[in-house]
Amino acid sequence: MLSQWWRDAVVYQVYPRSFADGSGDGTGDFAGALARLPYLADLGVEAVWFSPFYPSPLADGGYDVADYCDVDPRFGTLADFDAFVAAAATHGIRVIVDIVPNHCSSAHPAFQAALEAGPGSPERDLFMFRDEPNNWQSIFGGPAWTQVADGQWYLHLFDSSQPDWNWRNPAVPAMFEKVIRFWLDRGVAGLRVDVAHGLFKDPELPSVPDPAPSDRPSPWFHRPELIGHYASWRAILDSYSPDVFPGERTAVGEFWGTEITHLEPYFRPGGMPQAFNFFLFQTAWDAAALKHTITTSIGLAAESDVVAPWVISNHDVVRPVTRYGGGPLASRDLDVDVALGTRRARAAALLLLALPGSSYVYQGEELGLPEVIDIPDAFRDDPVFHRTGGARLGRDGCRVPIPWSGTAKPYGFTEAESTWLPQPTNWGGLTVEAQQADPGSTLNLYKRAIAARPRGGAFAWLDRGDDVIAFTRGEGFTCVVNLSAQTLPVEGEVILASGPLEGGLPPDTAVWVRS
Repeated sequence: MLSQWWRDAVVYQVYPRSFADGSGDGTGDFAGALARLPYLADLGVEAVWFSPFYPSPLADGGYDVADYCDVDPRFGTLADFDAFVAAAATHGIRVIVDIVPNHCSSAHPAFQAALEAGPGSPERDLFMFRDEPNNWQSIFGGPAWTQVADGQWYLHLFDSSQPDWNWRNPAVPAMFEKVIRFWLDRGVAGLRVDVAHGLFKDPELPSVPDPAPSDRPSPWFHRPELIGHYASWRAILDSYSPDVFPGERTAVGEFWGTEITHLEPYFRPGGMPQAFNFFLFQTAWDAAALKHTITTSIGLAAESDVVAPWVISNHDVVRPVTRYGGGPLASRDLDVDVALGTRRARAAALLLLALPGSSYVYQGEELGLPEVIDIPDAFRDDPVFHRTGGARLGRDGCRVPIPWSGTAKPYGFTEAESTWLPQPTNWGGLTVEAQQADPGSTLNLYKRAIAARPRGGAFAWLDRGDDVIAFTRGEGFTCVVNLSAQTLPVEGEVILASGPLEGGLPPDTAVWVRS
């Protein structure tokens, strides 16, 4: 039997539009990803998670799905997907696909049929239609209800182009069971489940005293029905043979919460195998706060068979270099200390990869890319920007196509003259080509860290001071992150450091040592 590989794997997230373009149209695709597969193998990752690549109007970057069982022509074909899965397997790399069960695209045939069928029809019961809206608000800004021509309203927790499914209609879970098997049967190793804390809504759809969007438990998030639902999905995963590659199948849920206790129900046996731990990147660069987050997170999973993968970035949040160099992105005028952010992001990478369990790395994180803040308004694609009239910049800044080579745009990403989101003019030193040639680059730091990261070993805190994070992983491995203003002594044989050790361990620097 192949082991539960996902318990301590490093998984690389590919945002397909922005990873690599093989067709020459300025948009990433499977042909480009296949050509860059040797890069992923050299990086040392064990799996690749693809954000949605399904047929879609791309009103929300592909999270508005029009067909769950095909590939959008802009990204290639099912044959191209199969070719990537097969080629990745020769490198021992598995593939995880993004399932979007809370909502679909308004262009989905089922929703179009619901519009045609009219009020009270079985077609409408697949979605959340009602005669009068409640006061719920969209996560992306504005009301969560849109009126159709016959006067009824439909619920969309996100954009109006993303109607929510009615998970109390048995036809909906039955449809998604077929979708899941469709991809698992093609050799997929796992699922990333979008808005996993959503799906079921209070059947009364009540108005609430505070309708402000939030990830707290509510009539629309963290409903108790989810527990039994994910147990049924776990049964599907477990029905596939663990004895041949890709081994045991897995799923990782996108469970957001305002407190870590909101995740507790998902750590019961027999449910989702993995639940993302987003609290690491939601925590300020402060030793006490980070220690609390890590301690609480490890405690949550300690008596469960559920894994809580660590992450410091993804396609929805400000990139670490900018986040650690200037705080949360509030406006396009934010003053970012890139040098400080880079030092802290490199230290955070060693912290991430030293913690027990699995880690997810978002494309470009390993290059130390900053958030692109100055994208012209005319090019911005995120519905968050448009639904808030520009008050919220949205997520485009972390989705800009990554740089591969050369000193000028498009940096080897495409043969076209430009990319679907414009790249900055100052990324020449951050390309894969430039960093591969620099032993001290962030890329080479990630490669060495992935290769040297501890596998197994009990986690135990060390006391090195209030402003220092220090812990062991079994005998012989220690991670120390200096968040103080002082240079600290380094004790033991250095395995890897996030920056130069100038007379000791400088501030905002991490080190792995063998003791």
